[in-house]
This record gives sequence, structure tokens and C-alpha cells, in this order.
Amino acid sequence: MRFAEVLAGLRATLMALRNPAFARLYLAQLVHLLGDALVWVALALLAFELAGERAAAVLGIALTLRVTAFVVLSPFAGVLADRTSRKAIMVTALLARMGVLAGLAVATSEAQLYLAMLAMNALTAFFTPTYQASVPAVTTRAEYPKAISLSGATFELLGVLGPGLAGGLAIAFGGRSLFWVAAATLVVSAGLVLSLRRRLDEATPEPDAAAGSSSAGSAAVDVTTADAAPASAVRAADAAPAGGRWRDLAEGTVRLWRDPLVRYGLSLELVASVAGAWILVNSVVLVKGGLGLDDLAYGWVMAGFGAGATLAALALGALDARVPRTTFLGVGALAISLAVVPADHVGVAPLAALWFVAGIGTNWVNLPMLTLLAERTPHRLQGRVYGAHFAWSHLWWLGAYPLAGWLGTAFAGRSFLVGGIISLALLVGVRWLWWPSARAAAKVGFVAGAAR
Repeated sequence: MRFAEVLAGLRATLMALRNPAFARLYLAQLVHLLGDALVWVALALLAFELAGERAAAVLGIALTLRVTAFVVLSPFAGVLADRTSRKAIMVTALLARMGVLAGLAVATSEAQLYLAMLAMNALTAFFTPTYQASVPAVTTRAEYPKAISLSGATFELLGVLGPGLAGGLAIAFGGRSLFWVAAATLVVSAGLVLSLRRRLDEATPEPDAAAGSSSAGSAAVDVTTADAAPASAVRAADAAPAGGRWRDLAEGTVRLWRDPLVRYGLSLELVASVAGAWILVNSVVLVKGGLGLDDLAYGWVMAGFGAGATLAALALGALDARVPRTTFLGVGALAISLAVVPADHVGVAPLAALWFVAGIGTNWVNLPMLTLLAERTPHRLQGRVYGAHFAWSHLWWLGAYPLAGWLGTAFAGRSFLVGGIISLALLVGVRWLWWPSARAAAKVGFVAGAAR
């Protein structure tokens, strides 16, 4: 592909902001993510203030509480997003998190920090899946991949730039001031969500019925469920009441694992989480211990990971109409797994380049999954499916973090080789088990009743 074509594709990604409803929702997410970037620096500084040399252990416990809250509560959030006002869920979560951050600003003990972390991430477990399920409701099928790419690129870019901004504010005003600034961003984000005139639990009508099949690898309608079905019948099915409470809770997970294409993508997210956990847990040991370098070098190495992820998100929007999503999934999982293998024996510049590739691989696994979920899920069920996906994808990390820490310590000097071998072995297993059925499902295409 020529550079001009790539540039045109990137401009097309930004065109998603011409949709005023998505633009406001995106801006709410942007402000929210900026606040989050400040929070994580503030937490590290607070942990060191409260625990001194034990700060790493305190942050480890806080991270475990974060992921546990996501795994346990996200399915409930998904069901709630299908049954009540998504706008109300997001605004309530944002304002409640503002209160928690205000409490952190005056925290004086580790116990208060742990309690606040559990509460804050419990609220995030309600906000994020609801936001993910709302994007398809305010975008057309053609706009949705661009919207997801833009959101993903923003997330990664703030992950790179946010800590620097937070460090500057901390030097100028003190570490605890970051909690107050982050709380203010949540108020702004809540106001932007409230300003949306559109409902977030109704699908955007397509301007042209012919626009139904857009991207490569996902073009046809599922004839097993939608052959010649009139539009009124599909709408009636979408509006049908859900089942019992526990059935609703389980339905998101059942749909994830029953759909061959989604099951394949979810399994590849396990591959990416193992390799990604090795990077996040063991990079600091490699850079500062193995290479004997300082914090600045570690920052540059991890910035390479964030830069790759940002570029991958933008490229996904540019290439979505040309490349099947199954290709992104497979290439992404292979890229991050291979990037990890040689990392034990390279210098800082090659390591940054490897992590750049790994960042690309991570987003080429994670972002296409969100589009697949929208395309293959009836609109009335998207909240619980996104909630279940949020829980399962974080469950992978909940297992991958301690595995990376344990084996990284046990195989010092060969840690990344071990992690890469595990990731590649998982990738081979996923391809052998799930790829044949996923390939067949990709040829079928959209599921009837899906909003996007």
C-alpha cells in the first residue's frame, strides 16, 4: 500500500468524529482516560509515601484488586447496560469515582488505599463495558471500525504521554494534587455524557440498507438465522424480553464461547496477555538489572511499546476495509509472541524496537475483537456480551501476571525466552483447535440482528 493511501485511511479514521454523538462520547472517554493516566502516577507516589521500600508490593496488591474487580463485576455491568439507561450508568460511575479520588487525596494508610482501589475499579468495571456497548449505538456499521480504532489509539497515546504530564504536575503541585485534577476530569466527562441527546441503548439506523456489509472477511448475512427475515421481525426479536437473572448473567459468556469466530479471537487474547504480561512484569528487571540502565532508559523502552500500539490502532482504521479481521488477529498474536523471544539478549535500542512490534501485535489482537463483538451480537444483548468479554480478557491477565512474575524469577536470564515459548505454544494450540471453525464462521459474516 502506498503512503498516500495509508494517509487517506488515517484521515478516514478521524472522519468518525463528524458524527456528533460519537464525537461527544469520544471526548468523554478522552477526558476520562486523561484522568486515569494521572491516577496511576499519583497511586505510585502515594504508595511510596505510605509504604516506602514496600511500595512495589503495595502496588502489586492494588493491581490484583483492580483486575479482580473487573473479572467479578463486569458481567453484572453488562446485564445492567442492557436493562437500564447506559447514560445513567456511566454518569453514576464517573461521579462516584470522583468521590473515591477525593478520598485518596487525603488517604493516610495502606488499608484506605486498598479500599479506594477496589471501589474505584469496581466502578470502572461498570463504566468501560457500558461505554464499549454504547459506541455501536451511536455509529453506523461503516463508522464503527473507525471509531474503535480512534478510541484505541487515544488510549495508547495517553498511556505514553499521560505519565509525563502527571510527573510535571506532581513536581509543580505535589503528588496528591493529581487526585484532585483527575477528579475534575471525571466531572467534565460526566457532563459530556449527560450532554448527549441521543439514547445510548438504541441502534443508529443505517442510512442505506446496502451499507450492511463493509469490511473484508465479514460481508455476508448469517443465512441460518436471517434468511429472508423481514426487518420488523428482526426488530421484534431484538426487543424480546430477556430471560431470568442468572441466565442473563451467563448469556454473555455463552455467546462468547459459542460463536466460533469470537471464541478464536478470545483465545488469541490469552496468547497476547501472556506475552504482554511478560513485558509489563519483567521489562524493568531486564533494563535496570540485566542491562544496568536507569529509569529513563526503562521509560524509553516502554514508550516503544506504547508507540507501536498507537500506530497499530490508527493503521487498523486505515486498513479495516482491506484486510480481514481474522488476519489482524493471527498476525497480531504471532507478532507479540515472536517479539518476546529474543529480548533476553539484546541492547536497549533493539529492545525498544521489539516492544514497538509487540505493541502493534497487542492492538491487532484486542481492537478487532471489539468490532467482531458488535457485528456478531444482537443489539439487545451487546451490553452483557461486552461485559463478559471485559471479564474474560482481564481473567487472562489475572493468571498471566503471577505466571510472568514466578517464571521470570525462576528463569532469570532466560525469562523472555520462556515467555515467548509459552505464548507460541498457546498460539499453535489455538490455531489447531479453533481456526477451522473460525474460518468457516468468517465466511458466513454478520449475525442477524446485530446492530453493527
